[in-house]
Amino acid sequence: MNDGREVGVGPHPRPWPENERYDPDLLATGDRRNVLDEYRYWRTEAIVADLDTRRHSFHVAIENFQHDFNIGTIVRNANAFLAHTVHIVGKRRWNRRGAMVTDRYQHIEHHPTVEDFAAWAADADIPLIGIDIGEGSAPIETTPLPHRCVLVFGQEGPGLSDEMTRHCTEILHITQYGSTRSINVGVASGIAMYEFVRRQATGDG
Repeated sequence: MNDGREVGVGPHPRPWPENERYDPDLLATGDRRNVLDEYRYWRTEAIVADLDTRRHSFHVAIENFQHDFNIGTIVRNANAFLAHTVHIVGKRRWNRRGAMVTDRYQHIEHHPTVEDFAAWAADADIPLIGIDIGEGSAPIETTPLPHRCVLVFGQEGPGLSDEMTRHCTEILHITQYGSTRSINVGVASGIAMYEFVRRQATGDG
């Protein structure tokens, strides 16, 4: 809830810090961006460079053949969990509104077709792990995850395409306990990314 208070900080008091990572315009006028306090007044490029020193080893991919409005949420989640790169497969254009400008800090690559994306993954020697519920899928919470991988998500509704599924080394699902068959792909992406990060932090694999 917005209680009317301004976000961020105002102009930096003089003398200004002398470091090239700081943005003179932000120092002069204030920093109202939705960033951590440690990044206040930093240039966008400096923030990305710092994030690059500690990104996690997993990538995220989302199929974009129906202009899915959840892509922005997935990008925002990828930034929150410090994914290496987000791969948009299909249409180049996507609705950035849901990303809440986090796409400025997240590496994003485009692949026009599933075959192009699969070829990239093969060249990079990174396995594709599909996240979808269906016959033959295994629960993500009890299935080992490789140290490097791409968590692949399909469109909201139809899920992973048959073509993408054929390129995945395995399909994992998120166990649910209610009456509905599936959950929103944006929500699912956050759960899957958190599970990967949790495994890496605890050494569960």
